Parts: sequence; structure tokens; C-alpha cells
Amino acid sequence: MSNYQIDTRCVQGGYTPGSGEPRQIPIIQSTTFKYATSEDMGKLFDLEASGYFYTRLQNPTNDMVAAKICELEGGTAAMLTSSGQAANFYAIFNIASCGDHVVASSTIYGGTFNLFSVTMKRMGIEFTFVSPHSTEEELNSAFRPNTKAVFGETIANPALTVLDLELFAKAAHNHGVPFIVDNTFATPVNCRPFEWGVDIVTHSTTKYMDGHGAGVGGCIVDSGKFDWTQYPDRFPGLCTPDESYHGITYTERFGLAGAYITKATAQLMRDFGSIQAPQNAFLLNLGLESLHVRMARHCENGQAVAEYLQNHPKIAWVKYCGLPGDEDHALAEKYLPKGSCGVVSFGVKGGRAAAETFMKHLKLAAIETHVADARTCCLHPASATHRQMNGAELEAAGVSPDLVRFSCGLEDKADLIADLDQALNQV
Repeated sequence: MSNYQIDTRCVQGGYTPGSGEPRQIPIIQSTTFKYATSEDMGKLFDLEASGYFYTRLQNPTNDMVAAKICELEGGTAAMLTSSGQAANFYAIFNIASCGDHVVASSTIYGGTFNLFSVTMKRMGIEFTFVSPHSTEEELNSAFRPNTKAVFGETIANPALTVLDLELFAKAAHNHGVPFIVDNTFATPVNCRPFEWGVDIVTHSTTKYMDGHGAGVGGCIVDSGKFDWTQYPDRFPGLCTPDESYHGITYTERFGLAGAYITKATAQLMRDFGSIQAPQNAFLLNLGLESLHVRMARHCENGQAVAEYLQNHPKIAWVKYCGLPGDEDHALAEKYLPKGSCGVVSFGVKGGRAAAETFMKHLKLAAIETHVADARTCCLHPASATHRQMNGAELEAAGVSPDLVRFSCGLEDKADLIADLDQALNQV
């Protein structure tokens, strides 16, 4: 499908049925798969043949949907995970272990920040968090001899800062490490990070890709462009024999196009089992079929709401890169020319108390932990997703106490603005 436009790939990518086969991706709801001989199954365990033997590692339904996302991003290999958190954990842990270091943008999703700064720190991996607006010199100063990767978000959740992908990619590559980007908010419809030097992309497919709040999931896509073999001492897991698979060296057996995802599947999915349920993968594919249509509407509504709030006397500030005066507007024009997303962050005059009062009076928009859904939802991050952070961490993450994250759904923008208006009148 690489010769087709991305809209067509959303609809038909990843799966091409043969004569008499199901038109829709089939749900292979089975934990195990039958083989004629032990020798046939043994080849799978030795990674000498392709196929399926246990859904904890791989499932045909999942692989078809992963193939579609891979085509959308322009990668060479992809895998689904049980959640976006699992995707980000696997993406890092596949190449970093105890004693290693990672550079990450500070304005990332609160759950990811906690995963990195608390849980993975306890595993012996240390993270240095840098401003998304760092200069080249500031970025370079964050690297150490044991740095294994750079991580960021295309559009940060909920700070909505736009990352300078080329700048961060340059810094990563100058230090011989891959650049990993969470592309959840932009989706490949609005940004294809591989075209800007990114090496690995992750997604919380729970958000826009699913689009209907139906199934939790994640995805990792490899560009196949980072040459691990140039740094064998830095990435021994990919460049030296894996004794748990009879001495296979992933880069030798699967090449740059398949080594990273094969290792993540064969090792991490084998041992942790954070597989996406086939039923969820099926629902995800239904969402992907309309992703290109929905993203345009989300962006249209987000732009309209941002413009309305920008001129409201009870609003202290608005963050939306589609606004000409936004500090990231130039980056958005470069990396997101088709639009960014439907999420708008803003502050209500009067601080935290005023924000909470405003949210209590919303009627159409629901207060939810969720975001990037067909239905409009709203959240006060300092009280929810970023609740575990202290004041300094909140400031570094771009989350002020008055910040409200408003995720515009697919409703009529006039109704969304009317709901905002009546709720603000109660403040």
C-alpha cells in the first residue's frame, strides 16, 4: 500500500484478503496454535520460521493491525502492546538496562514521567529531563557516556508543546543513540516523525487511533533506519548473541529492518506478556479506518475553541499551536501543516479553584481521565494525571495549577463553544 495516499492506507492498509477470505480483519481469539510436529513448533521457538504458537507473544489479528500502523508511519516493523504505557516501557527497555541513562523531554504525559522517574529508576535506568525548547548546546550537555536513547512527544500531553524533531534527532544521532517519539496526539495523519529523523515511534492507540473509548492499547513502530551495528558495545542486546534464543544475533538474522521489533517481541513480550487483546486490536482497526476523517474534524473544533477562549475575559491564557501567537506556532507550521490535534489547554482566571468551578458546570463535555475521543472530555491534570508530581515537576512539565485540558470531540463546534460559555459564566 506504500504507493497509496495515507487516507487510503487508513482504510485498507495492513490486510489484503484473498479470494473467499473475510473482507474485515478476522479476530483470531485463540491462545494457542496447532502444529503437525514438534519439529515445526521448535523452529518457531528458535526464530527459524515465522508463525504463531502462543498469543502472549504474537497474534495474527494484532499483527495485521500493527502492519497497518506501520504503513501509516512509514516504518519497517511494528508491534501492538496492551497500552501506551507498555509501548513506552518496551521502547526504552528494549535497548536500556540497569546502569544506563536516557535523555527525555520534560513536558511528557504524567504517567510516562512517573514510569521513567520512579519505576524505571528503581530498575536502575536514570533519566535526565530537558526542556522541549532546549538549545542544541543544552541538549548536548544532557548526554552521558551511558546514554542509550532520547525520548519526547510530538505534541506534549497536556502542555501541548511541539517538539523540534529535527533538533532533537540531530542531538541523538550526534551521540550515537536513537530518537524515540510518542506520536499519540498528532497521529501519522498529521505528522510522520520518521520523515524528520526520528528512529522509533510509539502510540497510545487508546486515543485518536481507537477514537471511541472502546479499547486500551499501544503500538511501537521502528523506522529501520538506525544502524545499531555501528555501536555494538552500546547496544549488545541487538548486536551480540542472545543465549536465550540459541545464540541468535538479531541484527545479523533480521537486519536493521526487523532486529529491534523482533527482539522486543521475542524477549520482552515473551517475558512480560503485555499483549493487546485480539478483540481490542479489531476495535482499533475500526477506528483506524476513519482516522483521517476524524482528525480533520478534531482539529477544526480545536481551532474554533482555542480562538473563542483566546478572546474570553475570564480566560488567563490559551495553549494551542494553531493560534498565530502561540510560542510553538512556527514549529507547528513546519511539522504539523495539516493541523495538530483537538486538545486545547487553558487557564481560568482565579486559579485552581476557578478551574474546578468551571469544570463542575460543564454539561456537554464530561470530566474524564480520557482524552482524544469522539466525545468531548475535560480534565484538571494537576488533580489527576499529574497528581503525583511536586510543584517543581509540574512547572517543568508545563502543567500549572490552573491548567484545564479540553479535548474537543466530533460534536458541532457551536455546541462546544456554547457549553464553554455557560460554564464560564458560573465562574
